[in-house]
Amino acid sequence: MIDRAALQAEADSLAWYHTIDLGHGVATKGQSVMAEMLTDAQLPDFRGRSVLDIGAWDGYYSFLAERRGASRVVALDHYAWGVDFTARSRYWNECFERGVLPDQSRDTTDFWRADLPGRRGFDFAHRVLASRVEPVVGDFTSVDLATLGTFDIVLYLGVLYHMKEPLTCVERLRAVTNQVAVIETVAAQCPGNRGRSLLELHSGGDLNADFGNWYVPTVEALGSLARASGFTRVEVLRGPPALRMRGRVARRLRLVPSHPDPAAANYRAVIHAFV
Repeated sequence: MIDRAALQAEADSLAWYHTIDLGHGVATKGQSVMAEMLTDAQLPDFRGRSVLDIGAWDGYYSFLAERRGASRVVALDHYAWGVDFTARSRYWNECFERGVLPDQSRDTTDFWRADLPGRRGFDFAHRVLASRVEPVVGDFTSVDLATLGTFDIVLYLGVLYHMKEPLTCVERLRAVTNQVAVIETVAAQCPGNRGRSLLELHSGGDLNADFGNWYVPTVEALGSLARASGFTRVEVLRGPPALRMRGRVARRLRLVPSHPDPAAANYRAVIHAFV
């Protein structure tokens, strides 16, 4: 018999980004907000398909894909599993106070923990759910793609805007995708430049006080990155709020408006990029 109170207490002893239903009336207490989560309509059909979840963290989408009938799921992470975020945050706060940019190479040297403290939540959920999801520790920007293999569905959620070389990363994404890649990212609204493929550069921690945020695309740029990387078709499942686009661009991208605060300069976009 499951001791629900003991299981919840054990879950509460860990730090979580994702809120995961572990069954037995127990759920993790994640920091993620619902505005960042994908709806069922924004996710593909996982049944009988292989799935790669890049930047899996606690594994919410990895376990979701498994639960919905994926034939195989690989959860890939590196940064969220191995970096000591507490120590890194102290350093970043010092940098903010001094008005200097941090040395981000320290993430994988001074702040790197070989015992992977950030994977404890994933491992706990994996055990409780009796999951067969395969965890792989690797940096997607440098891992040998030949050893990783290819997958019918690749999830690239909340990762792109953390990348210094977005086009190179989407090209690598295309290389491991057999059917469709799902890309979720912070995206930009650029009044007066509607319909243009633009990338905002954030190099000084000005986006959410996070030095790890770099390029934020417009939805047009997001589609352009996908097509330039070899994907043949793009569908936008979550587009800009209060969208008023006409003509060829709107038809090509199949834009669907979302409805966050229309005054916000940034929002969360979701696209499906098809091989």
